[in-house]
Formats: sequence, C-alpha cells, structure tokens
Amino acid sequence: MAVEIKLNEWRTEREPLPVEKPKVAVVIPCFNEALTIGDVVRQFHAQMPDASIYVFDNNSSDGTSEEARKAGALVFHETRQGKGFVVQSMFRKVDADIYVIVDGDGTYPAEVVEEMVEPVRRGDADMVIGSRLHRTARSHFRLLNRFGNRLFKFFLNRIFGVSLTDLLSGYRVFSKRLVRGLPLFGGGFETEVEMTIKALERGFAIREVPVNLGRRVDGSHSKIRIVQDGFLIMRTMLTLFRDYRPLTFFGGWGLVFVALGMIPGGFVIQNYLQTGLVFRLPLAVLAVALVLIGVLLAVVGVILHTISRRFFELDYQVRTYMDELYDGKKKPGESYSSEVDRSRRKEA
Repeated sequence: MAVEIKLNEWRTEREPLPVEKPKVAVVIPCFNEALTIGDVVRQFHAQMPDASIYVFDNNSSDGTSEEARKAGALVFHETRQGKGFVVQSMFRKVDADIYVIVDGDGTYPAEVVEEMVEPVRRGDADMVIGSRLHRTARSHFRLLNRFGNRLFKFFLNRIFGVSLTDLLSGYRVFSKRLVRGLPLFGGGFETEVEMTIKALERGFAIREVPVNLGRRVDGSHSKIRIVQDGFLIMRTMLTLFRDYRPLTFFGGWGLVFVALGMIPGGFVIQNYLQTGLVFRLPLAVLAVALVLIGVLLAVVGVILHTISRRFFELDYQVRTYMDELYDGKKKPGESYSSEVDRSRRKEA
C-alpha cells in the first residue's frame, strides 16, 4: 500500500520508464555489519535476482567487505567517515534506472522491495520511503529513538506543510532523475533529512510504503550517536528551512523582535501619555532597536525570497532541459527554436 505525499504545485512531468526492463541497483551502506551483511545481500538477491547489488564499506574493521563478497555483492570503499559521504559516493559511482538504498543491519524486510520499486517503475514517484512509523507498520524501536523520530517528523511536517510519517528511514527507492538532480552535501546521518527536504522543495513526487522494522541480531549495534547526530539533524533541518523558506524564516524572527520591542516600548509610551515626558530613555532606545532589527530581518526575508524564487525557476528550466536530453528529445547545445526548425524540415 503506497501513500502519496502532496508536494509543490510546480512539479515536473514524469513518464513511465521504458518498456524494456529498467536497470535496478541495490546499494547498501555499511560500517561494521559483518554479522548481517551476508544475509541482507542474499535476501535482496532472492527478491530481485536481476538487480545488481553493491555494498559500500565505510572503513569497517570486522570483515564486512569479505562477507559481502562471499554473498555475491560488488564492494566499493568510501574512506570519508559518515553515511552522507557514502550516499554521495553511491550516487556518483553507480549507474542505474532505479536505486534501492537499504541499511546493512538486517532490520529492513526485503519482502516489500518490489512494492517499493513499483511506483518508481510506473513513473508515479521519484522517491519511495519505507515508513517504519506508518500506522499499519509494526516496528521495533528503542523508546528514545522513537521519540526522536516522531519529534523530527513533527517539525518537518509543520515547517514544510507535508504529511510524511517517517523522515529518517534508511530504506528508500529513487528514480534516476532524482539521483542526478539532487545535490547532497551532508556527511553524516543527516543525509536522510537533506535528501527528503531537497526532494520536496524541487517538486519530486514522494510516496511511502509501510515497512516493519525488525530487531538487530545479537552483537550488532546501532551507529547513531543520539545527542550528536540529533543535533546535526535538527541543525540541517533549520538550515534548509532558512535556505528554502527565507521569507517564513526571517519574517518569523522579524515578528519576534518586533513583539519584543513592543514590551519596553509599551512602558515608554504609557509614561509619555501620562506625563508628556520620556523618563526611561534606555528603554526607548532598546524598543526602537528591537523593532528596527525586526523590520530589517523581514526585509532580508523578502529579498532572499525573491532571489530564491528566481533560482527555483532556473532549476526547473535546467531539469526540464536535462530530462529532454535524457529522453533523447534534444541534442546537447541545441536550442528550442532549432529543435522546432528540425521538426518542420522533417515534416516537409
């Protein structure tokens, strides 16, 4: 059961993938997952025998690479420590029509991979998220992890006006056009937040499929540092909020400063109305300063909003042009007018 997320109104057109079978790549980021990686590779190979399976080893010291090779996976190494760097390396080195990303800890079910791939294969979605927190999912979470996931999901939905149920899932499917058009820079576990928000803001279609998160096997440990990675995730979310919604971000702070300025300003105005004099000059100066800062922040928000909209329009045009190149409708360097002329010559 796929759940569609309603996104921006300027989403570009998507077409189903060609009739011939699309090339599917299962890419698995790993750091010290020797206990589980072999089973993960075999399970996904059983579900998708025609797919290529890649394991990206992020400086493991427990024989993860050897276990992955024994199970039949192609192994790459990423020396920069962090899941975000591994994802960037995956997108750069692997060429496919559909990308399946899943953690190597054995907690995500391979049985639902076809259900997750199908919306991308049909052209109905560019990203499919395996939602561990969907109302129909039965997932095993530590209490603190569940709380953190729900907290970040709440902030994302309120800030960006969407209805995602799982922001930090490590089980996702991507279309090639999304992989080629999504710049990622985060190096750690904040990469899921970054790719989700940037996909939302670029108008890519996102769907969710419920998945049941299993328990880790004995001896396997989570690599997430709750406090440090939680701070990085929240900082990334606020940074992207500032970058993609500058009017709301700076305008909101502007209103806060104006409201703060009204507090000392109220006392000054009250004294002036009663006596005709300003006895508390420092309060008056503070009130004026706070209000001016608020107005300045609002103006900054308006300017950045205007610039941001122009960049969105440019990004839309570039992605549309690249889609046409990818579909073979236009030759590199050919303008729209020359394409029309070429079509007319053919008709003549």
